[in-house]
Amino acid sequence: MPTKLVIGDYKKSSWSFRAWLVLVTADVSFETLQVKLEQDDTRQQILRYSPSGKVPALLLDKVVINDSLAICEYVAGAYPAANLWPQDPLVKAQARAAAAEMHSGFVNLRTQMSFGLNTGDTPEPLTADTQEEIQRIFDIWTNLRHASGSKQFLCGDFGIVDAMFVPVVFRFRRYGVAVPAQLQAYVEQVLAYPPVQKWLKLAAEEV
Repeated sequence: MPTKLVIGDYKKSSWSFRAWLVLVTADVSFETLQVKLEQDDTRQQILRYSPSGKVPALLLDKVVINDSLAICEYVAGAYPAANLWPQDPLVKAQARAAAAEMHSGFVNLRTQMSFGLNTGDTPEPLTADTQEEIQRIFDIWTNLRHASGSKQFLCGDFGIVDAMFVPVVFRFRRYGVAVPAQLQAYVEQVLAYPPVQKWLKLAAEEV
């Protein structure tokens, strides 16, 4: 069976975005299956593919990987030439910790600043907890670029840790969050990254 990735809407599903970016970056040959979100039968449709009832889900031969970070880890192991994690063990550990923190944390940010590809929205007044999480993200980005010496993405070439934070870049863009000057080049790299641009094109074509 050919590899298939089950995703939600291009305009809404930030976790699908992350997994999709990693597969495209690794040049994996895969078919995309899309389930429209926020429909009466969305959960039932997703359950046809994923036992968790959530997207994304990677369908392999007799195996379903139904978690975005687990999908990324699988791709990193199956396609080592893609260098989805940094080669330096210490930098790799920091990148993996940052990806895991993004995967499980930043609840206030997610709540107050929902994912979207549009711009010009104004959030409710940000709570102190949300502001603290925004600063934490800036610190993570700064620390990784310092540890890796990268002038491109967080640790050199685009990798899993970048994919984890791409939707955050779009959250900041959507709500006009000011990014520190020393990180502006990173944000511009993310927005210009060809697979990100391809996702935006697919979103624009989405009905």
